[in-house]
Amino acid sequence: MKYQFMGQQRRYHRVEKMARVLEISRSGFYAWLKRKPSRRAQEDGRLVEEIRDIQENRAKFRYGSPRMTVELRNRGHHVGRNRVARLMRANGLNAKRRKKFRTTTKSDHKHTASPNLVNRQFQPEAPNKVWASDLTYVATAEGWLYLCVILDLYSRRVIGWATSKSLGTTSVLKALWMAITGRGNPRNVIFHSDRGVQYASTMFRRVLRKRGFFQSMSRKGNCWDNACVESFFKSLKTELIGKTIFESREAATQAIFEYIEVFYNRIRLHSTLGYLNPVQFEEESEEKVA
Repeated sequence: MKYQFMGQQRRYHRVEKMARVLEISRSGFYAWLKRKPSRRAQEDGRLVEEIRDIQENRAKFRYGSPRMTVELRNRGHHVGRNRVARLMRANGLNAKRRKKFRTTTKSDHKHTASPNLVNRQFQPEAPNKVWASDLTYVATAEGWLYLCVILDLYSRRVIGWATSKSLGTTSVLKALWMAITGRGNPRNVIFHSDRGVQYASTMFRRVLRKRGFFQSMSRKGNCWDNACVESFFKSLKTELIGKTIFESREAATQAIFEYIEVFYNRIRLHSTLGYLNPVQFEEESEEKVA
């Protein structure tokens, strides 16, 4: 295994240094090179290159071993998760680690909270039955950039999002407008969020009523009541942002656009959807109904 690791890494590190760190002889390594690799070793080498291609060109180092295993199987490789995890770990191809982030909820206001209509029932039977929303922040050299997203809980698809310099109601309304127009102006939708002042404002509630929506809010200080959006933000922070501080709010917005519209909605495999992406899940659901 050590010789195989050295063989894979010698394009990046000197053989002498690796041999010293791994406490093996260079002569032994060169003798191993002359031997014909086993069929298993050859397969591992091909898998490593496939994994590297997926991480670099498709997943942007956002896949851990479970999703990587499914992606490889989709490409015709008969592999187990343990083998994939071993190869990813040995070749430095693991997913990015997540960074802790803080809440943006400002619930110390005088507006009355709406009842919790969702009550942690996060699997509606059809699209446009339950939407969920929340806000988070992203660091840039120009200051904080705030992001509002709206998910359709049926497919976990991000159907509306907006960025802004402040935590006002405007970005929430922009995200809502994107969701409404993109989903064909549905009515009788349950709109779920936390108790933040942006969602409790008179202006926002007026728009919901005008569109025929029913407002739902989490219990105070209970993030599990909006777990699906919290999970999305966790993925965003892990798979896109990490410790990055973007050069500008515009650069951050462009990166968020790529993550949501290109990767998350159309490429990323979701375990809750049977390892389909949200767009695939909705399309297959429509075909079953038809």
